[in-house]
Amino acid sequence: MAFKLTVLGCNSAIPTVERHPTAQLLNVNERFFLIDCGEGTQVQLQQYQLNYQRISHVFISHLHGDHYFGLIGLISSMHLLGRNKDLHIYAHQELKEIIDLQLAASNTELNFPLFFHSIPDDKEQLLFEDEGISVRNVLLNHSLKCSGFIFQEKKSKRKILKDKIEKYNIPFEKYNAIKDGADWIDESGKVIVNNEITIANTSAHSYAFCTDTMYNEVLIEKVKGVDLLYHEATFKKELSERAKETGHSTTFDAATIAKKAQVKNLLIGHFSQRYRNLDELLVETKEIFKNTYLQIKTRGASPAFIIRKNLTIKINTNFALTCSPKIFRF
Repeated sequence: MAFKLTVLGCNSAIPTVERHPTAQLLNVNERFFLIDCGEGTQVQLQQYQLNYQRISHVFISHLHGDHYFGLIGLISSMHLLGRNKDLHIYAHQELKEIIDLQLAASNTELNFPLFFHSIPDDKEQLLFEDEGISVRNVLLNHSLKCSGFIFQEKKSKRKILKDKIEKYNIPFEKYNAIKDGADWIDESGKVIVNNEITIANTSAHSYAFCTDTMYNEVLIEKVKGVDLLYHEATFKKELSERAKETGHSTTFDAATIAKKAQVKNLLIGHFSQRYRNLDELLVETKEIFKNTYLQIKTRGASPAFIIRKNLTIKINTNFALTCSPKIFRF
């Protein structure tokens, strides 16, 4: 059961050689959700051998260029490579106008159905739901209307114990009811309680993506207890006034939200290009919230975060915590 986040870009408005603008790919049991799509996202997907034709849902937080400039290129490549399955985009309404204009200007008629779902400007609601996951938007406090996203995995059905099924001769057509928690009554009328013939499946996981935003305590209840919170930390604490002026957060802000919300793990990103050594931001954040990770990789390393059933975050063995000369690996 996969619940895996791949970081494709972690910088703020201006990309650098080592750091791309914001983009993430969330794999929930082999369903792929692209979260923001900054410049160069499709190249990053190819670098990590991630098949972007498997992406069916794209969530764009807001219309500052570092969060969506890569989208039309990705759509174009999907088209040129013969995509025919649906693509769903969730964003503020103005993005549809931009996409329509770009497609019209290039005289492009897509091979595949493109569905646009408008995110409300001033309210929060369920954006997407299927049998395995739900996605809601959360309002963020930025210089432009901006939404975060909460991905909540649904609780899996209970797992049937094969030896018990055989022991009690339970017919196949009863499996679904038993997975849902039903007891089994045998031919003699004896009740076999569900806990004897099943075990709990993996726990449901949650991920909150809170990109460009000022410090906002309203977020605390909305992200409370999530397995992984991504919260932007554009600046160090010493630039708190600059953060307020630009509608962004500091390391102190991100850590404080994480601590008060009692999240399990914090991932920081959206770093200002002024910082070459990101260790400083990590250290400052960890002073308040210990379980903090940098949204950064070294060239050639895989940037995948994997949330396992024990509800702790694991970073695969190729992931580098910083891009400084000393590389810390998990």
